[in-house]
Amino acid sequence: QVQLVESGGGSVQAGGSLRLSCAASGFTSSYYCIGWFRQAPGKEREGVAVINSRNGITFYGDSVNGRFTISQVNAQNTVYLQMNSLKAEDTAMYYCAARYSGYGPCRSLERYDYNFWGQGTQVTVSS
Repeated sequence: QVQLVESGGGSVQAGGSLRLSCAASGFTSSYYCIGWFRQAPGKEREGVAVINSRNGITFYGDSVNGRFTISQVNAQNTVYLQMNSLKAEDTAMYYCAARYSGYGPCRSLERYDYNFWGQGTQVTVSS
């Protein structure tokens, strides 16, 4: 059973930085996509970034492109989300999600494409 555990959330002032971690375990294949999503109160869950475990290729949502960086350390089965230049509108619960990819690409930021989810970590940015 795939398990995803997020950590690293917290409160920060606008313009600051945070790094989120997603510890993954239980995969039965080495080929999977791990994505970060976020959901603010009253809003739909939004895809932020995704990384391909096989080749490290990344893809970002328009709202965070250039400010957030997703990366992985395969030996640790951990995926990170470095968030810089944070804005008040980045305030949300952040979730790590995963799906098996085979040899396919990892470009989807659609929540319904992902089968496994963590419990989330809260990020609050004050202006």
